[in-house]
Amino acid sequence: MRRASSLPLPAPSDRAFRGDWQTVRALLPYLLAYRGRVVLALACLVAAKLANVGVPLVLKGIVDSLTLPSATQVLVLPIALLFAYGVLRLSTTAFTELREYLFAKVTQRAVRTIALKTFRHLHALSLRFHLARHTGGLTRDVERGTRGISTLIGFTLFSILPTLIEIGLVSAILVARYDLWFIGITVVALCAYILYTVTITEWRTGFRRQMNELDSKANTRAIDSLLNYETVKYFNNEEFEAIRYDESLQRWESAAVRSQTSLSLLNIGQSAIIAVAVTLIMWRATLGVVDRSMTIGDLVLVNAFMIQLYIPLNFLGVIYREIKQALADMERMFRLIDENAEVKDAPGARPLKLTAGEVRFDHVDFHYEANRQILFDVSFTIPPGRTIAVVGPSGSGKSTLARLLYRFYDVTGGRISIDGQDLRAVQQESLRAAIAIVPQDTVLFNDSIEYNIAYGRPEASHQEIIGAARLAQIHDFVAALPEGYATAVGERGLKLSGGEKQRVAIARAILKNPRLLIFDEATSALDSKSERMIQAELEQISADRTTLTIAHRLSTIVGADQILVLERGRISERGTHAELLVAGGAYARMWALQQQEQRESGAASSDEEATSAGRVIA
Repeated sequence: MRRASSLPLPAPSDRAFRGDWQTVRALLPYLLAYRGRVVLALACLVAAKLANVGVPLVLKGIVDSLTLPSATQVLVLPIALLFAYGVLRLSTTAFTELREYLFAKVTQRAVRTIALKTFRHLHALSLRFHLARHTGGLTRDVERGTRGISTLIGFTLFSILPTLIEIGLVSAILVARYDLWFIGITVVALCAYILYTVTITEWRTGFRRQMNELDSKANTRAIDSLLNYETVKYFNNEEFEAIRYDESLQRWESAAVRSQTSLSLLNIGQSAIIAVAVTLIMWRATLGVVDRSMTIGDLVLVNAFMIQLYIPLNFLGVIYREIKQALADMERMFRLIDENAEVKDAPGARPLKLTAGEVRFDHVDFHYEANRQILFDVSFTIPPGRTIAVVGPSGSGKSTLARLLYRFYDVTGGRISIDGQDLRAVQQESLRAAIAIVPQDTVLFNDSIEYNIAYGRPEASHQEIIGAARLAQIHDFVAALPEGYATAVGERGLKLSGGEKQRVAIARAILKNPRLLIFDEATSALDSKSERMIQAELEQISADRTTLTIAHRLSTIVGADQILVLERGRISERGTHAELLVAGGAYARMWALQQQEQRESGAASSDEEATSAGRVIA
């Protein structure tokens, strides 16, 4: 059974579906970019149908000529008509293929342009949208939408329009040459067929949409489970994941069965209408031959016309379903394009002009949700070339500062500026080009180590990449690998350890060579020895750069020019390491606690080493 692709049922807040005509209108500009090709393709379409309708007319002439008594006519006329018959048959195929040749570029360019526009728009959407998305369902929407464009164009221009033209030509011939019974039976049958097809198909659309919704859910669950393969294994939940996946498949199966049974009803009804119409037409033609108002050639002509009409018409139900499905799929993708980008460049926004590189937070308030404020009246300045460190408990809003500086979100109160320029007044591209970050959770692309380091500056040379790797203390590790810098890191970098991934992220940031640096727990995945080695390099890298360091290990920010203590979204303390220790506040307590943990950890390590040594001696 063929699995359909259609529009998933939207969320309750998004029930209003874009009209089919609106979707077509959204597509038209992409097609009209090649007006010349479109016009030529349509001309070929008409020519192909004229040739196709001419075939039965020539066939009637051949049959009638064979029934005439004159030997000369028998020898001469059929030869000419047979030649015409062959030319028309060839012309039908030639014009059809020429039409597809002309339109191929139009269709594929439209698909490419819209897919690229959707891809770019998805990257332009805010972090809030992407944190709430289901990746599996989103990729299915884009995949089905682009496929829907090809389907719509193919069926509309290559099936529906040619059939309508042929119906018009045949109807004109029937009216001109025969009595009204023929055109009457044809029109009534066509109307009944179309009405029945549209009615049943509209009824079936709900099943198709439900199938697609459940298909997307099953796909989302499968991808989510596979991406978290290690977690599934850690908790021995393979069967649990299989059961969850099967629950979605069971619901999809139920909807698919309803869709298939309703399809059988549609096909039976269509076949019945066609069978009755063709039988009535042939009955009238037979009567005409009997009473000599029609020739054998007319009987052949009418029969040929009916076959030409009803063969493509027999697929009208399939075509209509596919078109409706394509429109629904496109509607979903166009709705993604219409998704409002929460953070946009202001009209007339100019590129960021970096001079000194001073960063200023002025009375910044921020909330992700209206009823859950994260930052309260946060003010501080990072002087040019200096380092400000932010510490505090989890959930205090430390990483939010980095997201706001990157303008993933806009502040809800106050302002953030760089060299006096409000971030909301400059182009996002120029802002992000001036900043590099080493995030706490490093996610790498499923490509080589070199590719992931070079992502900081794709045009960098191989030697520059090696230089950045040396500064990040990862070159020796990479050089020792069998494939060196060509080593694949796996999905999300899972083939590397946490420390190795973090070093790649550091190398990537170094290669970008920014004016502003953000270290968000940049050494959290490293052991103490590696941390000390890299810390010296980070201090050297950030020496002439404006740096915001978000840290949990206080030992890594002792040399910061100023340390801010963030508690529940507010700055509770600020000063140098020495000043804060003297103050005896929250920072001093955190320092004392970490020093105690470090001593206990060191003592435990010493005991372990002594025990191991005793075992060896024994």
